[in-house]
Amino acid sequence: MKLLQALFFPPEQPGGVSSMIPYLQERFNPPHWEMDLFSIPKRIRSKGTEEIKFHTFDWTEFGDSPVVQKYIQTYRDYLWWTKLRIQRPYDLIHAHHPIAGLAMKQTFPETPVIQTIHSSYERELLLNGAIQEGGPEQRFLTSIYRELEHQTDEMLTVSRSFLEYLSPYVDRPGEIQVIPNGYDEKRFKPVPHDNEVAQLVTVCRLVPAKGLDILLKACAELKRKGHSYVLHIIGDGPIRPDLEKMAQELGIYEETIFYGYTLHPEEFMPFFDIFVLPSRAEAFGSVFAEAALCCLTLVGTEVGGIAEQIEHGAGGLLVPPEDPAALAAALESVILDPSYRYALARAGWEKAKREYSINRAVHELKKTYLKYYP
Repeated sequence: MKLLQALFFPPEQPGGVSSMIPYLQERFNPPHWEMDLFSIPKRIRSKGTEEIKFHTFDWTEFGDSPVVQKYIQTYRDYLWWTKLRIQRPYDLIHAHHPIAGLAMKQTFPETPVIQTIHSSYERELLLNGAIQEGGPEQRFLTSIYRELEHQTDEMLTVSRSFLEYLSPYVDRPGEIQVIPNGYDEKRFKPVPHDNEVAQLVTVCRLVPAKGLDILLKACAELKRKGHSYVLHIIGDGPIRPDLEKMAQELGIYEETIFYGYTLHPEEFMPFFDIFVLPSRAEAFGSVFAEAALCCLTLVGTEVGGIAEQIEHGAGGLLVPPEDPAALAAALESVILDPSYRYALARAGWEKAKREYSINRAVHELKKTYLKYYP
């Protein structure tokens, strides 16, 4: 079976889809399986000129929006690159971005296309303050889900909670299969260590949706109570200057280290103690599974896929979003009680190995792929 994994970002992009897809190839071995990866280089801009039409809605109703215009031009560029670069036929295409799925089906209408929805672009834009609730951008982007349902042969998503989010925007939500991402245990594994001071780490893009302002306020409360810790923030993004200023104003800049963008955080993540990320929304939250496989104690918000990964009080701790006091209390409990912290980490590690291994994901994907191969 000749498979194409159609990504949007290049495979080396950190986190999310790239935590799994590039590592599938070694598990889909010839002669029964052949797998290629495809994505659009970042340098491809404004190359496509093809007229865009959807079957389920008229996108031009939203065409005055710069966000919509950019999305449509990106779709044109992906179409242009696809037609330029893909010459060989495939038995099946698995797309991991809406633009990839639509472009592949338009280019290869006779080839089965499976579409995984990994996250919600419109929800990210809303949380980051880039678009307005109920505005043309949100209506356009949520209309894409029904178009994908109409165009592709099967839709998948990565968590039950995100399936619930998608359900109002499609006609047949009961046909959407949930297959969480899988992670290679050779890349994410525990390293024995003993830190005298608790080491907190978070790994994410520095945008409002990740709730790092809440984390800094919680850490300020920890310091006010006299608790020792170091907070490591790995990642970059548009609000980094604001977060650095906030850390200074809260008096915790000395306890906080901003690393910026790091290509392979899994290489040193196992040496920390507690992974914390108070996201305002997550379709799945890949970094929690990665941290669990490194045997870190997990502290997150009870939203989206995070709440499916963490069993509160058994495999980590969950707190309400937008609640610095609750987050500080959760962090305090695992900073002050190392035995409790290690027990939570161990239970989270065992669950991640059982439910989020790449072998489990491969097994589920192979069953899905074989439905389309005679």
